[in-house]
Amino acid sequence: MVDIHKTAIVDRRAELGEGVVVGPYAIIDGPAVIGAGTAVGPHAVLEGAVALGERCRVFSHAVLGTIPQDLKFEGEESDLTIGSGTTIREFVTINRGTKALGTTRVGNNCLLMAYSHVAHDCVLGDDVILANCATVAGHVEIGDFAFVGGLTAVHQFSRIGKYAYIGGMSRVSQDVIPYALTASDPTRVVGINVIGLQRRGFPPEVRAALKRAYHIIYREDLNTAQAVEKLEAELGQVAEARDVIDFLKRTERGILK
Repeated sequence: MVDIHKTAIVDRRAELGEGVVVGPYAIIDGPAVIGAGTAVGPHAVLEGAVALGERCRVFSHAVLGTIPQDLKFEGEESDLTIGSGTTIREFVTINRGTKALGTTRVGNNCLLMAYSHVAHDCVLGDDVILANCATVAGHVEIGDFAFVGGLTAVHQFSRIGKYAYIGGMSRVSQDVIPYALTASDPTRVVGINVIGLQRRGFPPEVRAALKRAYHIIYREDLNTAQAVEKLEAELGQVAEARDVIDFLKRTERGILK
């Protein structure tokens, strides 16, 4: 059974799964697809082609799927896809994609805290956390289990690797390697996200390999190509180090120092 408050406005094209709840004054405007057990809170707005997975929670005044804040946008068809189990807190805004990618994607089991923003054509993996007022510009990629601290701004086309931890009030203008820990003022990589890795059950030998990878990249005065060559020779057999190597090979903006 679907529970739609009498003051909510729901487009007849919308598809609502079993157990969906739509709160007071919420607006669903367009061909949205909302998975079973998802709750859309009071005054929330879903606009355009928005797909929400199962068991999501959208809190009051969140605005999802509106057109990009991009002057190059010409009204082309695009969408927003959000995985299952994701929580979107108050006043979060997420724009749909442009013709560049055609979509904005947020993975499963993510937490987007109040006032955070995800711009057009971004791709967020699973279990990503954006703290309050984190702002992610267009075309950004964020890997699984990454954490972006409050009041942080992420520059367009930047990438944040899996399990990276971005400290609060940071300015991310280049790629952040997987498993890294950053600090602000100015924002820089200060080591490996050891506590996060311990909490996620990474064994000591993997953490040691990642610390060695960090040392090669940041302490041996090598350029990126030289660092990749040395990483492959020493740590290429470690899956997590392989993540770092593959990430470095794809970087276009350079990595955060």
